[in-house]
Amino acid sequence: MATLPILKVFIAAAVIAFASWLSQKKPELAGFIVALPLVSILALLFSYLEFKNNEATVTFAKSILIGVPISYLFFIPFFFSERLHLGFWGAFLSGLVLLVIGFFIHQAVMLWLR
Repeated sequence: MATLPILKVFIAAAVIAFASWLSQKKPELAGFIVALPLVSILALLFSYLEFKNNEATVTFAKSILIGVPISYLFFIPFFFSERLHLGFWGAFLSGLVLLVIGFFIHQAVMLWLR
């Protein structure tokens, strides 16, 4: 299983590179592909294959389920960027701040679920 980390990096890099390339040719399709939970699916699969820990994998999946909608906070400044007169960097940095807030929300929800 020494090649598993290399395989994981290669697959993740290929998905990111493909989506980035596609974003210039067909941005709507690239957005849809990136929105798919490919990273979550691969991470769950690789985690289970590597550690064979069902309980940890289920907790991991629950954390992803809670984290996905919270991660949408990042896109809110982009959605309202014209109305708020935000350029790319303003929207990007505001989104990162909202993600930090989202992290603490995620942690609170995960504690509540225990």
